Amino acid sequence: MDNPSFSEFLSSHVSGPVQKLAIDAGFTCPNRDGRAGRGGCFYCNNHSYSPKYCNSRLSVTEQIQQGKNFFSHKTKSDTRYLAYFQSYSNTYAPLGCLRQLYEEALSASDVVGLVIATRPDCVDLDVLDYLATLNKQTFVHLEIGVESTYDDVLKRINRGHDFACTQQAIRAIAERGLTVGAHLILGLPTVTPERDVDQADQLNELPIDVLKLHQLQILRGTVMAKDFILHQADYSLMTAERYAQLVARFLKRLKPSVALERYVSESPEELLIAPRWGVKPQVVEMLVNKYLKEIC
Repeated sequence: MDNPSFSEFLSSHVSGPVQKLAIDAGFTCPNRDGRAGRGGCFYCNNHSYSPKYCNSRLSVTEQIQQGKNFFSHKTKSDTRYLAYFQSYSNTYAPLGCLRQLYEEALSASDVVGLVIATRPDCVDLDVLDYLATLNKQTFVHLEIGVESTYDDVLKRINRGHDFACTQQAIRAIAERGLTVGAHLILGLPTVTPERDVDQADQLNELPIDVLKLHQLQILRGTVMAKDFILHQADYSLMTAERYAQLVARFLKRLKPSVALERYVSESPEELLIAPRWGVKPQVVEMLVNKYLKEIC
């Protein structure tokens, strides 16, 4: 595989060992509060990917310390940290509020940068200008939830925006010298494997630095869990092996300059309805590498 790893990408921006520390700063999303819609994205259960040490009732400073304690068994004495604003849409607030939160994170000891997850329709140009200024002093990385490049699919999963919005947001971020990460879900309802792979071509046209892929997961407490029961014909849940084959085909189409942060995800057993593979992400990663070699 020609694409660099996420650690290789980070090493060109931050020296030495680095650990991301997730933060829940109490944000919401525009398709939850009514600005773009209600009910959130069909697939979203934020508890499925938020670490247990995250707690929006704690301050940013307190959550960073909790994260350091959580990773203390595996970090080195010279490890430095990236404050990862992860939960919901982390640019969805007035600039003054965002500035206070981001700068509180950067004031914590050994924090050397920010990773900010958000939606394309929450990318405000004034916020980007501020982050571009901040980026001259520290590392700032924006992670954009693309999820799909197809408008029909974005509508189906209640994203509340189209792909043109995504394209505009990613270009605006890159124009300001900020690095861009994209998040994409493979296997969404009504999407064939061929359409999934074709999305690599659309992403190749955008100035993306990092990509996260993961399989569709049906989670308890989501709108999709109910939709899955009513419209099972729309869902083609893959085995681990079929998913690995799909990822290998996708990566073969992806431009080699894009770093890969991950291409499989694991949700808590108590939340996961399907697919239940019964294997660790490392096994899927091994299968992906196997199929990549076969494609060569």
